[in-house]
Amino acid sequence: MLTVRGIRGANTVRENTRSAILEATRELLEALVRENDIRVEDVVSIFFTLTPDLNAEFPALAAREMGWTRIPLLCATEIDVPGAMPRCLRLLMHVHTSRSAAEIRHVYLGETAALRPDLFG
Repeated sequence: MLTVRGIRGANTVRENTRSAILEATRELLEALVRENDIRVEDVVSIFFTLTPDLNAEFPALAAREMGWTRIPLLCATEIDVPGAMPRCLRLLMHVHTSRSAAEIRHVYLGETAALRPDLFG
């Protein structure tokens, strides 16, 4: 039986450029697909956020360039919390899946593993 589950992910972006944002987004999306055996047709929607120091491009463009043209995508600015990790891309992907919540693999690349010590500590 399929249910809708949320999958979280994050990645750092090396610099505030269009190419760096798109590269970090593609890397994160590819890792989420690989780790969770996601089929594009099972993706319900994706919500992307960027820290305020990243504004050179919308991360949703990377998904569109990957052919994800029929999936609702939304981009926003992350809350500007003092001392928070800079140059950070986050996403919440909703998917149809037969996996249980415990079987979902959230993906935090590079430095972002520090955001979830409960998963990676």
